[in-house]
Amino acid sequence: MIVLKALAIFVLAGLCEIGGGYLIWQWLREGKSGWLAVAGAVLLVLYGVVATWQDTSFGKTYAVYGAIFIVMSIIWARYFDGFRPDRWDVIGGTIAMLGVAIILFWPRP
Repeated sequence: MIVLKALAIFVLAGLCEIGGGYLIWQWLREGKSGWLAVAGAVLLVLYGVVATWQDTSFGKTYAVYGAIFIVMSIIWARYFDGFRPDRWDVIGGTIAMLGVAIILFWPRP
């Protein structure tokens, strides 16, 4: 249950950060409504709050989140931008997630 809670928080934080950044990107780069920037800013603030819900230290939380961000960004790009990840994207994401498993869940003395 602890693992599922940690992963759920990381995914929620990822959705807030990637979604917020994407909305601001749409406003600045694609000329969309300024309301998207406001919504994006709210999501980015929520990201900062959600990340504090983890039971680990700040540094460890952000180190692990970096790898999850990589994988979620590839998935986001696939579904929202039509990006087609190749095998190297998949291999790199897999290696990043293996690092997450080691950092977050490997037994320590």
